[in-house]
Amino acid sequence: MPPAAPPIHGIFTPHMVPLDAAGEINEVELRRYVDWLIEQGIHGLYPNGSTGEFTRFTADERRRIIEIVCEQTAGRVPVLAGAAEANVRETLAACEAYRDYGARAVAIVSPFYYKLSPESVFAYFRDIAINSPIDVTLYNIPMFASPIDLATIRRLAEFERIIGIKDSSGDLAGMMRMIEAVRPLRPNFVFLTGWDAVLVPMLLAGCQGGTHATSCFLPELTRAVYDLTRAGQLDAALRLQRQVLALFDLVFAAGDFPEGVRMATSLRGFDFGAGRQPLTDRQRDQLADSAKQLDEQIKQVLASLQAPVPVS
Repeated sequence: MPPAAPPIHGIFTPHMVPLDAAGEINEVELRRYVDWLIEQGIHGLYPNGSTGEFTRFTADERRRIIEIVCEQTAGRVPVLAGAAEANVRETLAACEAYRDYGARAVAIVSPFYYKLSPESVFAYFRDIAINSPIDVTLYNIPMFASPIDLATIRRLAEFERIIGIKDSSGDLAGMMRMIEAVRPLRPNFVFLTGWDAVLVPMLLAGCQGGTHATSCFLPELTRAVYDLTRAGQLDAALRLQRQVLALFDLVFAAGDFPEGVRMATSLRGFDFGAGRQPLTDRQRDQLADSAKQLDEQIKQVLASLQAPVPVS
């Protein structure tokens, strides 16, 4: 029998891609960053997500990113590869490539730009589920793409190839309804939260983990929140959750998403370069001002984590 596929649970980092002075993928720095994230204890990597600015790369660049990440990871942690393309045919082609590179599964967002009905969303994912050569996680992010409503999720959960969902709505009640509706049908269906501010309550509601932008620059903190919550040490977990919330708010206030994440990750000693979205002088000044405050908060968090809370 073939070895069991690695589980999808815990903290998956939806990491950004460093760029060089010419605005091209900085492969050396990306590989160094992948190694660092794994060394800090994250459970998996999630390239080509929203934080990873997948729409700002070409299709060839997106494939190269996944190839680099899978190669550098070398099976140490599972890779959940963002595979959303412009249409079903191109998305399936990406699924085939990422399967060949060694990704554990793909995450696919609903079609964006066009406002689609729930029936159209279902039809899109149905075709992918039938034809994908790799496991699929749905990606619900209503702020950027057509929402995947509860009835549609329940219908899609009947397809064996669809193994879970990453939900970035931040809707705790909605997640609870989703788990209640789907888990009796698919006990191993994976529920991941994509909203940093509610990691603890989402885990308590039944999520197996999450994909969080704060883990891009403070994986130690996000991993500690996960470990403490799973261990039932809720007072300690909530103390750290409040730190996550403060960082989350500061990073999102620093500039248009995900510029604050790029700036914060650079504070950890990585050269992420300038993003492909042009910035005005006012925006650069705002990021510089936020960097001073964020740098201090990161140092305080790291100092507080030096005396680890014992996990039973």
